[in-house]
Order: sequence, then C-alpha cells, then structure tokens
Amino acid sequence: MILYVRFKPPAPAADVAGGAGAGGGAAGGAAGVGAGGGAEAMLPHLLALLGQFTPVVQAEPPDAALVDLRGAVRYFGRGPAELAALIRVRALALYGVDCVIGAGPNPMLARMAAREAGPGTTRVVGDDPAVFLRDRPVDALDGVGRTTARTLRAYGLDTVGRVADAPLAVLQRIVGARAGRELWERARGIDRTPVVPNGAARSVAAERAFPRDELDRDRHRRALLSLAEELGARMRGEAQVCRALTLTVRYADRTTTTRERTLPEPTAHSAALTSVAYALYDGLGLQRARVRGLALRAEGLMRAEQAAHQLSLDPADEKARRLEEVADRARARFGPGVIIPGSLAA
Repeated sequence: MILYVRFKPPAPAADVAGGAGAGGGAAGGAAGVGAGGGAEAMLPHLLALLGQFTPVVQAEPPDAALVDLRGAVRYFGRGPAELAALIRVRALALYGVDCVIGAGPNPMLARMAAREAGPGTTRVVGDDPAVFLRDRPVDALDGVGRTTARTLRAYGLDTVGRVADAPLAVLQRIVGARAGRELWERARGIDRTPVVPNGAARSVAAERAFPRDELDRDRHRRALLSLAEELGARMRGEAQVCRALTLTVRYADRTTTTRERTLPEPTAHSAALTSVAYALYDGLGLQRARVRGLALRAEGLMRAEQAAHQLSLDPADEKARRLEEVADRARARFGPGVIIPGSLAA
C-alpha cells in the first residue's frame, strides 16, 4: 500500500483550491520548524519522520511525499490507516503540522485519494480501484489536462468508467499510441510508477519577490516571463520536461493563492511555459492586488527523451525552438544573462 502525505503547516491562509483563503492548520507547532520557512523548509524534518516507518520515502516538494508502506505493514503489524493515523499524530505533536493522507495500491490512486481527504483524515482506496474511479470525471486522472479531457468528452468519454470500457485501439486513435495506452491503464487503476527513495526531485521552482507592494500588472507579467525563462532553461540544461505548472501569488497580508494546470504535453519550451503562466495569472482576475511575490513551480519532471512530443506544423514554433537551442548554447558558454527576452531588457 502506498501513502501520499501532504503536509499542512500552521501558516497564514494558503488557498490552493480556489481564492485567497483564511487561516487553518494546527495551532502552534511544538518545535516551530516552519516558522517563517514555509512547507518546503519543513519538508526535510517531515521526511525524516516518515523514514522512521519505512526507508522507501520519495519527496514531492514543496509539501508532500510518497511512502511505500508494504514492508512497514508487515513489520509493525498494523494496517495502512493505522500507520497513517500514527504519522499524523507524530507530525502534529513534534512540528505542529497536520496531514492530508491518501492511501492506495499505487502512487496515482494514493494522490487521487489525498485530494478527497479532508484535514486530519485518511482516504483509503481498496484493492478494487474500479469502484473508486468509475464515476469520476475523466480529468480527475493524472496526466489528463483540459485539452485531452475536452477531446475525450467530444467522443462521449466523459467519465473514467467510460474510458476504462473503451477499446485500447480507440483511445490510441484519439490521443496517440503511447498516451492512449497510459490513459487506458490509468482508467483501470494501473500505475507502474515506483516509489523511488531519495529519488530525483519531481519539481523545480523559481520565485521573484517585489521590494514593495506591487500593483502593476505589467510588472507582474514581466516577473512571470522571467520565471518561465529561468525554469525552461534549467530543465533543458538537465534534459528534463515538466507535466504541469503551478503559480503561487503571495500578497502583502502574507496570504497566498495557488493555481495549477496540467500542460497539453510535457515540455521545457519557455514560450509554452510563459503562455500557461500568463493564463494562470489572468484566471485569478486580480484587481489592484498588492502582490509581494510570485513563484512558478514546474511539476512532474521527467526525462525529455521519455516524453511524447506532438509534431508541430507551425513553422514559427519550430523556428522559436531552434532559436531557443542557440540561446541555450550561448548561455552555457557566456553565462545566463547573455541572452534575455527583449521585454526584460527594457
């Protein structure tokens, strides 16, 4: 059994699901690890706590981890729900951190279960995932973004159950051979991804802080462009691509709003990242918001050679990618600031 543990530090309200929120979490951590440091600063301490139960722990920054409990269940003689409750009690007692925990036979189902679990609870998916998955909308599956979901709905495949019932060949004709097989397996609750102890980071982030409350939307967008350029260059330098992008806006009153979007296809192309970052920002509808910082996080990193890339018939897109390769070589030789977008040089 796999656990997906998302930590909820007692920080000022951070609204991930929608809008600027109001406070929450546990009151007053005993050790005060998170004071002023946020979830990511607290994560190493919490990973060490999970390591007391099993060595098979994979960090999922900034605030979560995957835990393979199969050995721990046999060793401790307790079920996954009991071990999850023990983890929650220790995190709350030692660090003042509550947990949202999902449990399932594989990482995908554990993540999906955690999305439905409320603070202080554990949602367990049993050995028959079809019961859990069948009536859920198709975009509840990992890797199914808006574009793919819209395409599938056009064929009447609007729920996970209908996708699971569709022939593999049909799905492959709709979304492609490789993506079709992955979708077909996920709709049946199959996820072959292992939990990798001390594995490579599954995300990379960059942040821009403003020296004072910033109301100018143009400055916000320039910061987003800079962040997308930085993330894209870093991923391309490591031969990686990301599956999703998360935007966090930090306000003058220390509250935050977070939005995430799955990308149409895994990419490290700066122009594509910038477009998604702008869409996330515009979707917030900020009106004269006093913004103190912006952060972008590229989620679901994978090796570039493992990613399926849809061939483009747009010559402008192909030209932009060739220019990006030239710029990357120049930056590698002369430094990161040698070539920057014109709007950032102004």
